[in-house]
Amino acid sequence: MALDADAPALTGAARFEWRTDWPAAAALQGAGLVDLGAAARKAKRRGLTVPREVRRLYGPVAVLAVWSVLCATHILGPRVFPPPWDVVKAGIDLSLSGVLEDHLKASLLRVLEGGIPGVLIGVALAVLAGTLTVAEDVVDSLMQILKAVPEFTIVPLLIIWMGINDPPKITLIMMSVASPIYLNMYGAIRAVDSRLIEAAKTLGLGYWQRVWHIVLPGAMPGFLLGLRISLTAAWLALVFAETINAQNGLGKLMSDARSWWQLDVMVLVIAIYAMLGLLSYAFVRMLGRHLLVWRKGYDGE
Repeated sequence: MALDADAPALTGAARFEWRTDWPAAAALQGAGLVDLGAAARKAKRRGLTVPREVRRLYGPVAVLAVWSVLCATHILGPRVFPPPWDVVKAGIDLSLSGVLEDHLKASLLRVLEGGIPGVLIGVALAVLAGTLTVAEDVVDSLMQILKAVPEFTIVPLLIIWMGINDPPKITLIMMSVASPIYLNMYGAIRAVDSRLIEAAKTLGLGYWQRVWHIVLPGAMPGFLLGLRISLTAAWLALVFAETINAQNGLGKLMSDARSWWQLDVMVLVIAIYAMLGLLSYAFVRMLGRHLLVWRKGYDGE
C-alpha cells in the first residue's frame, strides 16, 4: 500500500506519528483496521491515574486491610494470628534493642555472599554452553541434573564436607541462584537469531566480540527472568539454611520465636521476608528498564 503524499517523510530513526487528518490514516480508521485514538486515550488515562509503582502495592495493602478487619472483629484471635499492630510493636521493640538489625544484617550478608557468586557462575556457564558445543556437551547435562535434584537434599553432604557454620549455608544459596540463571539465560542465548552471528563473523568480529555485542544483549531478557526467579530461590534457601545451627539471621530469629511461641515475632519475620522479596522484584524491574531500553514489548492495556 502506498503512503499518503500528505504524510511527512521518515528519515533515520525518526518516530512515526499518526495524524487523523491524513487521508490514508482516516481510511484505515474508517475500515476498522486501526484505532488511532487508542494511544491518545491510553496516554490520557496514564496522566490521570496513580503511578504504576504505587498501583503495584494495591495487592499487599488489600491483604493488610483484610487482616486488620479480621483481627479487629475478633474473627482471628491473637492466639491464632496476631493483629498487625502487635506485629508492628514487636518490630519496633526488636529494632530499638538492636536485635532485629543484627539478624537482618547477617541474613543479607549471607544472601550477598552466596547470590553474587551464584549469578556469576550461572552467567558464565550459560554463555559457554550456549555458544560452544563442546562446553554444552559437558555443562548442560550436569546443570539439568543439578536442577532435577532438590538443593535441600544436598544439605547433609554439605554439612559433612564443610561443617555447620556459614560455608554450607552460603553454598546452598549459591546453588539455588546459579541454576535458574543458567537455565533461563541458556535458553535465551539459543534463541538469538543465528543470522546476526553469521553477519558478525562476516564483518570479522571475534568470539568475545560476538558474545559482548550480540549474545549478551540478545539474552538479557532471559537473564532478567532468571534473576527474578533466582532471587526468590535465594530467600527460600536462606530460610532453610538459617535453621541449621545458625547463630544469627532471620531464620534464627524465627526459630527462637517458635520455641517461645512468640506469634508476633514469627509473623514479623514472615513480613520481612515478603518485603525483601518485593524489593528484589522491584530491583529486577529497575534493571529491566535500564538494560532493555531497546526492547519495546507489550505492556498491557
